[in-house]
Amino acid sequence: MLDHNQPMGKYCSFRTGGVAQDFFTPKTLNDLSEFLKNNQKPILMLGLGSNLLVRDQGFDGVVIKLKYLNQLEINDRIVTTGAGTTLAKISRLCESQGLNGAEFLSAIPGNVGGALAMNAGAFGSEIWQFVSSVTTINAQGMVFERIPIDFDISYRQVLANNNNEYFIAASFKFDQIEKQKNIKALLEQRNTSQPIGSANCGSVFKNPKNHYAAQLIEDSNLKGFCIGGACVSDKHANFIINQNDASAADIEKLILHIQQTVKSKSDIDLETEVVII
Repeated sequence: MLDHNQPMGKYCSFRTGGVAQDFFTPKTLNDLSEFLKNNQKPILMLGLGSNLLVRDQGFDGVVIKLKYLNQLEINDRIVTTGAGTTLAKISRLCESQGLNGAEFLSAIPGNVGGALAMNAGAFGSEIWQFVSSVTTINAQGMVFERIPIDFDISYRQVLANNNNEYFIAASFKFDQIEKQKNIKALLEQRNTSQPIGSANCGSVFKNPKNHYAAQLIEDSNLKGFCIGGACVSDKHANFIINQNDASAADIEKLILHIQQTVKSKSDIDLETEVVII
């Protein structure tokens, strides 16, 4: 299904952002492949929009949302899933089947495609620790099978050896002997420490080596600091809240102010985890 002039605030957890010129939601992998073969515009693959800020000027291209590529199954303890499947759903299925290791996924508000693209993680685990293989599609609609050594994987970053390919499916092996924690306990821990229920993108900045971004921001006396409608969370300093109809520009200005203030006080450069388009 192809729509036009879609406000990205509808699809991003920041609840703000400019307009996407085209917005395509394929029903099947074949739909996606045929669309890409005929597409000439810049592409933005969209997951749940939980780590994304689209500038107020919008995106002059096509946003592709893979929510219908959400197959999920377990065979011989291998979890195979589409890019549009939510991480929470995988976590619940693994728990029901006695597979340990996927518990941390329950605390990440995203789907498989977005999590693979950024090596999403929580509570000391990262998604690429468990990847057996991935399926990708390139800008010309050709499909490929890849394995982890085809990527340079690090903390919150994944660089592909093959450019212009997008994740459309993955296989995982969750085979830890013991449970990390039960899902309920992890969610309670998350809800206690993070501003759940407010419009935000999760952690805004990556943790610098040997430091925590939240602590650096708090030490800079920035908790509660606002620019326009965008505010640093009083609950967790590495979260920015869209508190009062913030524009994308408000949020980006606040991000820059935090970076400059932390640099001035601690001489540490904070690198963004949120993707700004």
